[in-house]
Amino acid sequence: MSAAPGHALIVHANPEPVSFGAALRDHARATLEAQGMTVEVSDLYAMGFDPVAKAEDFSLRRFPERLWYDREQQHAVRNDALPADVEAEIGKLRRADLVLFVFPLWWFSVPAILKGWFDRVLVKEVAYGGARRYEDGGFAGKRAMLVTTTNAWPGMTAPDGLMGDIDVILWPLQNGVLAYTGFDVLPPLVAHAVAFVEPAEREAVLRDLGARLGAWRTAEAIPFHRVAEVGEDWRLRPDVEPRLVAHRR
Repeated sequence: MSAAPGHALIVHANPEPVSFGAALRDHARATLEAQGMTVEVSDLYAMGFDPVAKAEDFSLRRFPERLWYDREQQHAVRNDALPADVEAEIGKLRRADLVLFVFPLWWFSVPAILKGWFDRVLVKEVAYGGARRYEDGGFAGKRAMLVTTTNAWPGMTAPDGLMGDIDVILWPLQNGVLAYTGFDVLPPLVAHAVAFVEPAEREAVLRDLGARLGAWRTAEAIPFHRVAEVGEDWRLRPDVEPRLVAHRR
């Protein structure tokens, strides 16, 4: 990471301009700017970001007979031929020391526009590729954090809750997207039942977010397993104990 104060990117995906997610976005920006950081915001709905991965993304094709999307991404990077909107978002990621993703949890995942942002922006040859993953991923040295809202009560996403452990629900995003591409992933902020709680409880969530962002440089990241901890069979070495919800013996 660069020396303080640093630079942040907030990727916001909520179609409602006055949602609590928007309040979280704005509070995050104000908190980080108060630290002296520069902050960029990619408000995907406001931008009209195109989430659809398609052949038209590539003006210079490596495989014109079929769409092999990740290989075309790689080819476009090597030939300076990425779409302008994708190149702009990659530039924001490259400048950032901290990236926040602010979104409502829909169907145990992100809104489609954010999933499309992952598909189109986390391109091969930049975010990953050539054996670059986890500790060697393209964004190694940067930190990331999920900030998500739900209409579920906290007990529903407890380890024994109706919907299952929130760490399991967020695993594909935190491990499969962020840690995989090299980010140190900070524990998520999950704002539960935001449509039903009292204003004082929403204010408490904003204060929690502010406190977390006040310590983002030194906070302990989630200890996802690294490539160095697996053997030639891609399984955890016998001397490495599973330490997170998706790994077990």
